[in-house]
Amino acid sequence: MTCPDKPGQLINWFICSLCVPRARKLWSSRRPRTRRNLLLGTACAIYLGFLVSQVGRTSIQHGQATDKRPPRNRDSAEASFPEIPLDGTLAPPESQGNGTTLQPNVVYITLRSKRSKPANIRGTVKPKRRKKYAVASGIPGQQALVGPSFQTQDAARAADAEVLGYAQGGNLAKIGEPSWRLVRGPGVRVGVLDFQLPKARESNIRIYSESAPSWLSREDIRRMRLLADGAVAGVQPVSSRSGARLLVLEESTAGSLPRCGSSPCGLLKQPLDMSEVFAFHLDRILGLNRTLPSVSRKSEFIRDGRPCPITLWDSSLSPASNDTHSSVKLTWGTYQQLLKQKCWLNGRVPKPEWGCTEIHHHEWSKMALFDFLLQIYNRLDTNCCGFRPRKEDACVQNGLRPNCDDQNSATLAHIIQRKHDPRHLVFIDNKGFFDRSEDNLNFKLLEGIKEFPESAVSVLKSQHLRQKLLQSLFLDKVYWESQGGRQGIEKLIDVIEQRAKILITYINAHGVKVLPMNE
Repeated sequence: MTCPDKPGQLINWFICSLCVPRARKLWSSRRPRTRRNLLLGTACAIYLGFLVSQVGRTSIQHGQATDKRPPRNRDSAEASFPEIPLDGTLAPPESQGNGTTLQPNVVYITLRSKRSKPANIRGTVKPKRRKKYAVASGIPGQQALVGPSFQTQDAARAADAEVLGYAQGGNLAKIGEPSWRLVRGPGVRVGVLDFQLPKARESNIRIYSESAPSWLSREDIRRMRLLADGAVAGVQPVSSRSGARLLVLEESTAGSLPRCGSSPCGLLKQPLDMSEVFAFHLDRILGLNRTLPSVSRKSEFIRDGRPCPITLWDSSLSPASNDTHSSVKLTWGTYQQLLKQKCWLNGRVPKPEWGCTEIHHHEWSKMALFDFLLQIYNRLDTNCCGFRPRKEDACVQNGLRPNCDDQNSATLAHIIQRKHDPRHLVFIDNKGFFDRSEDNLNFKLLEGIKEFPESAVSVLKSQHLRQKLLQSLFLDKVYWESQGGRQGIEKLIDVIEQRAKILITYINAHGVKVLPMNE
């Protein structure tokens, strides 16, 4: 008999030593079985039963603790759990032949409350194991760039005469603002024959899905990557009054000055013109295809390093005048007459007395819709007659507001065509305004318009405008981050969606036709 070693066991053995002899004496003696004796015997019997059950349970647990079994092998696991896949998805990391370890794919699921807006952007989730390929330039096989960093004054003057009508000087730089200067940065060095390509890095145009969004063509993507990642071979000032710079993005002939022509160029504007990037993506989503590709870029030519919009320079544009920056000179009165004549509609050749230009009638409808959504006034309402302008608006700065008394004589600006395609317009200088309230929208932009393009209106009526804008703007990494990420982008989209609803209401109230315009 072993001596108990725990206080609880000592108490149990003490009580048992008292109860067992007394119970035996009660049942063996001939004393009367009183009620007190019966109760005492019953209590002892119950306690003995409880004690026996505790001793049995303790012995079972002790037997399980001392029973140590060896781990089962893979074959036994397969037989016991046939429902667990054994193809490697739940297996530990396996060692490869080259010494690396292949980590298993782990999926994290986060439960969120239901939201009305789309929670994810299709095609923008970056795969964890996808390889990253560095993009040094938008042109394959591009060699090291050679050429001086700046042009001579004569070459700069020639560039001014060539591109003066392309950009509006008043919106690109304010009077008294310090001019931009060239500072050292990746891919650009001051000195002759001292340019080089930037180091291999990830492209600022990010496409994580198999293909880009359907509304962006392959040529659009190629040009966007060229503008965002292309090395700078030279710099040309646009005009003496403007802070814009024309960047030569490809190699020029050895020993010659870098110039636009055979080499692609980009027009680098001020950070305040960042809405040009939003305008480009909106134009492609609506199916208009009238704007030039535009991206955001952190330029080494900006003193504080802020992102700036850079728009592709198109040498096929028709020459523009210096005062209106247009290839066709029109006034507001003449423009309203052209809308009534419906020039070139259905292939009809206009009569000479109609005063038609070479621009197709449907182009004005596309421009009016586009300008209304972004509230661009510097084309059709240069005097700011259709809304209450701010002090910093160009029309107020230039003192054009009093000219609203004679609106018919107001001159249209930025009406640009291509040399080889005079029927269609090219939308340039697309600086939009997202801070204009609903009670101050410029409905003058819609005057005289009796039809709108069906493709654009269908997108505005659908519930996919927000999702498409998110997908499209996500491609431009610099622009996305400069606007505060998705939260900032959503605020801009809220403004466009609200204006789209107002435009649809205007179409229904005024009986404006919605027609296919795929001439």
